[in-house]
Amino acid sequence: MVRVPAAARNALHRLLAAAPTTWNRHRQPGRPAKAPRTRTRSRLQPVVALVPQSNPWTRALGLIVVVMLGAWLGLLVVGNVRVPVGPMDTTMTLRPSVSGGTKINVSPLGALHLDSHVAPVRLDVNVDQLDPVRAQALVDHPERLSGLQEEVAADVGRGTLDLAVRSCVAVVAGATALGLAVYRRPRRALAAGGLALALLAASGGTAYATFNPKSVLEPRFSGLLSSAPSLVGNARSIVTEFDVYQKELARLVTNVTKLYDATSTLPAYAPDPSTIRVLHVSDIHLNPASWKIIASLVEQYDVNVIVDSGDTMDHGTAAENGFLDPVEDLGAPYVWVRGNHDSTATQQYMEDLKNVHVLDDGRAVDVAGLRFAGMGDPQFTPDRTAVQGGKEVQTLAGARLASALRDQRRAGTPVDIAVAHEPDAARQTDGEVPLVLSGHLHHSEMEVMPYGTRLRIEGSTGGSGLRAIEGEHPDPIEASILYLDRDTRRLQAWDEIRLGGLGLTTAEVSRHLPEENQPGATPTPASTGSPTPTGTAAGPPTGTPAPGGTPAPTTGAPPPASRPEESP
Repeated sequence: MVRVPAAARNALHRLLAAAPTTWNRHRQPGRPAKAPRTRTRSRLQPVVALVPQSNPWTRALGLIVVVMLGAWLGLLVVGNVRVPVGPMDTTMTLRPSVSGGTKINVSPLGALHLDSHVAPVRLDVNVDQLDPVRAQALVDHPERLSGLQEEVAADVGRGTLDLAVRSCVAVVAGATALGLAVYRRPRRALAAGGLALALLAASGGTAYATFNPKSVLEPRFSGLLSSAPSLVGNARSIVTEFDVYQKELARLVTNVTKLYDATSTLPAYAPDPSTIRVLHVSDIHLNPASWKIIASLVEQYDVNVIVDSGDTMDHGTAAENGFLDPVEDLGAPYVWVRGNHDSTATQQYMEDLKNVHVLDDGRAVDVAGLRFAGMGDPQFTPDRTAVQGGKEVQTLAGARLASALRDQRRAGTPVDIAVAHEPDAARQTDGEVPLVLSGHLHHSEMEVMPYGTRLRIEGSTGGSGLRAIEGEHPDPIEASILYLDRDTRRLQAWDEIRLGGLGLTTAEVSRHLPEENQPGATPTPASTGSPTPTGTAAGPPTGTPAPGGTPAPTTGAPPPASRPEESP
């Protein structure tokens, strides 16, 4: 091996470093030299996206909005069915709703609202017109009305099935079309359509599970008040029907048919002669419009007696007495009790009016086949000041009324209806009378007290009078029609009438039935503590054929259980 001296090695290294490389020799003159390309190993770096990723909850919410909006648009465009129901041509439609139910529009008279089901969809039934041929056939052949219930049930069933099929197509098509327009992806659009169908199926299942056929017994009517008695129907015919859905639906169709008669005149209301109709008013508070409303209700419902539970005045002064003069011409006997805004001078003026029966100190009077007793309000507070110990005073007055009611029962002349202005006083009569009426609160309530007496608190028939403008919204004008059995003198049903307050023109009538009169309710044996009123015949026993040939149910509420005897 030849050893190279160190000096020679160093000289060689300097020579190689100074020698030009190949790529430098061949470069173009004047062009800067490029650095030699070296191969280096480098790890791949991830690419950071600049577009933000959407939240999955936001995407889900957006899909639900698209589905709901598309389904609603689909129902609006193609989700309705024209169906003949008996002699009427109707249009059935499903609409999104918070509470569900059924709305029957009877234009131009108003609308009936039925609590038929609880679901996020509402069934709208629009009565478009009356077929003159089919309607005239019913008029010429009344015997066909007996088969109307089967015809109506079949028509409604067929229309409901058609509506369900068309609604499914409408919501799927609407949601799919809107999903395609928004997302521009077929898979997303089909997912929207499938979700819409699932939601409609769930709503239909909920409606079926909560379906209440008895809702036709307690409709709420809003519209022209003059149409309410004819459209809502007779209280007596309601409580004697047990095949609820078909018969009541047929009755509703029959009433609407009468309203759309070719003569274009509203039918006269034909009240059942076996009922006594009591108009309950209260807290008129010097509203002159109340007299016209009361007179109209007396005429429309053929009222037998009017009961006023007080506060007819506002200050009870002698200057206000002339306001009471229209009472004589209302068309029915007027039973009145003093309220806390009515003075003793007001009471004396009422006693001098003809056709007026003033109740006080528990004295009983017989009016229109019923026995009434009442107690005037022990307080006179026209300035609405709170009186120390006012509740105790009311309780004592109610106890005096209860004592008078017990005396009447012992004498064999039990009272049918008690009247007191304050609910605190009225509650003391529990167990002594089937029904007690009061007011004072300016809103309506109905309750059955522990010993069985039913308490009816009426709203303000004067819309709270001048103080109606004190709040943000005017108080409504309220009154009630109470239907009592002429034999048993027990409550059969009641209609709550609610009119728009100052400056408003709305009207609503709601039918209600006591629990014991609901179809299928178990009759309760009459209590021995409240005998049948003297001089009246007891009603037919359960199962006795009624005049129409069908078994008649036990009518009226069972007499309340008597509370223990108390010393006066």
